Amino acid sequence: MTASNAPLASGGGQPTALFPSVPDSADAVLDGLDPEQREVATALHGPVCVLAGAGTGKTRAITHRIAYGVRAGILQPASVLAVTFTNRAAGEMRGRLRQLGAGGVQARTFHSAALRQLHYFWPKAVGGDLPRLVERKAQLVAEAAARCTIRLDRNELRDVTSEIEWSKTTQTVPEEYPIAVVKAARDAPRDPAETGRIYAVYEQLKRDRGVIDFEDVLLLTVGVLQDRLDIADQVRSQYQHFVVDEYQDVSPLQQRLLDLWLGDRESLCVVGDASQTIYSFTGATPDHLLNFRVRHPSATVVKLVRDYRSTPQVVHLANGLLATARGRAAEHRLELISQRDPGPEPGYSEYADEPAEAEGTARRIRDLLDTGVAASEIAVLYRINAQSEVYEQALADQGVPYQLRGAERFFERPEVREAGLLLRGAARAGGADPSLEDADIPSQVRAVLGSRGWAPQPPTGSGAVRERWESLAALVRLADEFVRARPQATLRDLVTELDERAAAQHAPTVEGVTLASLHAAKGLEWDAVFLVGLTEGMLPITHAKTDRQIEEERRLLYVGVTRARRHLMLSWALSRSPGGRPTRRPSRFLDGLRPGSAAAAAPRMAVSGGTAATGGVERGVSAKRRPRGPVRCRVCGRSLTDAGEMKLMRCEDCPSELDEGLHDRLLDWRAQQAARLGQPAYCVFTDKTLLAIAEAVPDSEARLSAISGVGARKLRTYGPDVLTLCAGEDLASHEEPEKNSSKK
Repeated sequence: MTASNAPLASGGGQPTALFPSVPDSADAVLDGLDPEQREVATALHGPVCVLAGAGTGKTRAITHRIAYGVRAGILQPASVLAVTFTNRAAGEMRGRLRQLGAGGVQARTFHSAALRQLHYFWPKAVGGDLPRLVERKAQLVAEAAARCTIRLDRNELRDVTSEIEWSKTTQTVPEEYPIAVVKAARDAPRDPAETGRIYAVYEQLKRDRGVIDFEDVLLLTVGVLQDRLDIADQVRSQYQHFVVDEYQDVSPLQQRLLDLWLGDRESLCVVGDASQTIYSFTGATPDHLLNFRVRHPSATVVKLVRDYRSTPQVVHLANGLLATARGRAAEHRLELISQRDPGPEPGYSEYADEPAEAEGTARRIRDLLDTGVAASEIAVLYRINAQSEVYEQALADQGVPYQLRGAERFFERPEVREAGLLLRGAARAGGADPSLEDADIPSQVRAVLGSRGWAPQPPTGSGAVRERWESLAALVRLADEFVRARPQATLRDLVTELDERAAAQHAPTVEGVTLASLHAAKGLEWDAVFLVGLTEGMLPITHAKTDRQIEEERRLLYVGVTRARRHLMLSWALSRSPGGRPTRRPSRFLDGLRPGSAAAAAPRMAVSGGTAATGGVERGVSAKRRPRGPVRCRVCGRSLTDAGEMKLMRCEDCPSELDEGLHDRLLDWRAQQAARLGQPAYCVFTDKTLLAIAEAVPDSEARLSAISGVGARKLRTYGPDVLTLCAGEDLASHEEPEKNSSKK
């Protein structure tokens, strides 16, 4: 048995946070999931849409869904393609699947999956080798601008490059760019006709040199799949089941590729949250998520609103932030419900200037460190990267280690690559090195890395020396965790683990306060979060002019707030420099939330009542009922095949937990409904469905809808009455207020 397939807690070891034990069965994969997460995990045949609020365990739900399908024998690992938007997210997904015993599932970014297919099919579709990929297009864009006799400074070059990327992800050709900018109400950074000319020359330069860029990978894959039906069929025969994470960030081009992968099938599960749409400047749109039920009427929609990440105080602020939001995404917002114990109230701080704000933030971080909060569990988040410098200096002055988010990947750092080579050599040498003989794994790792800068105590100060030490210290901690989980493992096993983590980009934790932009913080979380620079002109940023742009800025702050588990601090400075005029004011998004501020005007909501969506399950109506995976008896656990037993969720001869009084009330109620409708009683609910309700006694729509025979239509029509009866209440008392209100 290889290290990758062996149970991680074998040999008498104890599961740890980094190395949990692998579930011993398909049913064990479902352990610990809440009702809605379990609904996601067991809905193995699409279309399925998961609307998942921040901190509600969406990654947990979809990885357990894939793992359950694989472990139950319903999904073949090689037939599943899970796609997301960052290498880090794809690596985390692969790591979790491996820990659940579902290795072999493809989890990739859109670009990675497309590039892999393009490399494989290019010789057959076009001939020859795939053109070289240009990973950084800025130099080519600068050359194209020069050929148009246009000189761009560094910021202008970045803006034009972003416009070209937006054009390609929205499938806009150079000559149509000026018109597309107007149609999209896009705030172009320079004259659209000028940008269009640069774009056209840039494309010509690529053709002349036989190179492609990042966006071409998707465009060319789409072209191959559209033009070659034989290749499209080959891809579709390989991948039978698709999962798309962060679906609110899909661009039109990515959606086109997904459609080609799917063909006429609906074996698709998408996961997203319209309130976390923060990349529209790249062409991303939540419309695909919000219109999913329109495109797939038979879809099951599951809403996850139980927030396991943040305290009630943080969740209250997050919900309040969206309460005054406008637009379509706001109409579909999810009202989060914290599942954690109460914590401290969010703190608000006003400073005279930016250096004072940075110094105050650094002091508060030092206080948190002194109380035992780990540096790796603290983050400082800002709107633009240019804000980081003053915080780097302030943290260095306090002797606080930090790391900049967006730096090179952990396993690509020079010291980590060097450490991997040294550990691999030591593993091959075995007992040939006297200094390693008879030493346990952590001691061997310390001995090897000690020659490259690791020491038991960190170096003083910050900078490159401290960053190098932090990287090596992360490997030492990983070795400690690994040996606790697998006491019988060897150094060779640890090297194999590191190789697998590197392939999955599943990096260990590096100690140090994280400095990151709000965009870069998406998908991450910390015990303590400092949101800084919250002033008008910075958040919302000055160039956000339209209502749509302003609302995206609000969602950006919402993402920042929901990164915090327990401690949340928000701050702003009245001037930029010491002695400057205090002309700034706090962000409008904090109106009515920060102490002493007036509430913002209530938004005009287009949905009924303007209320946020609650959790639960909505099942689509399909002409052909799809299988939902194995159904097991809730008493003895035996697989059920009889339709009646499946409805009851138990064997006929297993003990019943029937509430006879409730069953009698349901029978009387059904008779009244049938008489009112002039239909047979079974048209309301069948005997078996009523029996199942009386046994389960559901206390929510989610639990009621989980009972076979209670579809979306019956849930809407009869759900309130049934839940009232299950609660032991009188239907008449619930009808009276309605009658009274209708008379007013």
